[in-house]
Order: sequence, then structure tokens, then C-alpha cells
Amino acid sequence: MLDINPDTIRFIIDKAQEFQVKEGVTIPETPLSPSDDWARQILADHADDPSLQQIRDTVEDLEPDQQAELVALMWLGRGDYEVDEWEEAVEQATESANDRTADYLIGTPMLGDFLAEGLSMLGYDDGGAEPGEDEDEDEAE
Repeated sequence: MLDINPDTIRFIIDKAQEFQVKEGVTIPETPLSPSDDWARQILADHADDPSLQQIRDTVEDLEPDQQAELVALMWLGRGDYEVDEWEEAVEQATESANDRTADYLIGTPMLGDFLAEGLSMLGYDDGGAEPGEDEDEDEAE
């Protein structure tokens, strides 16, 4: 179902959680005013953070269609879409794509949690197995 390696997504999840639990990193649930570009300010305040840079580099190394899937996965985990709306979410993410995907994701509160939830909703378990892998192993025994 995913064109992105789930291990790449798990790496982003780990780095996002590392970054967002650090003291001094506060990402508001909503901006103070509609004109606040709080995500950009957060990124500027922590530009030298190695976790943030690793997330940015990893996301920017993805192909555009993989970046769209990553955004759609975050939306899925956040509850914006249901599993049966996966293709619609990917289509919307593709249409909304721009050159600031990494910054958009990094500036999302609870990014790691949303990506992890999205993976789980699509049937990817925490052990690295893709959907259906465990079933095949059980049948072979």
C-alpha cells in the first residue's frame, strides 16, 4: 500500500519524537492569530537541532509522490481521513504539495504520534512487518 519504506517512516517518527520532547520546543495546537507563522518561527528557533535536520533531510530525499504519502499518512493518523479514504488523502496531499513539505510536517504538533497511528491504521505493526506478513508466516507453520 505504501511506496515509502516503513523503516524510513519509523526513522522520521523517532526523530520527530526526539525533537518534540526536548525542553524548550513548544508547538502550539493553534496559532495565536491567523497571521502567525508559528511553524516557521519554531523551525528558526531550532534550526541547528540535529533531529530536526535529519527529519528535513530524510523528507527532502523522498520523491514527490512519497512526500505526498507521508503527508497523507500524518493526516490519516491525525483523524482527518479514514483508512477507506486513503487514496483521497494521497490525492489531496499531491495536489497540495509544495517545496515546504518537510517544514509543514516538522511544524505539526505530535507528528511522530500521528505518523505512528497512520502506520498502525494501515496495518503496519511496530515490529517492522508489512500488512499480511504475519499471516503468511502463520500459514507456513
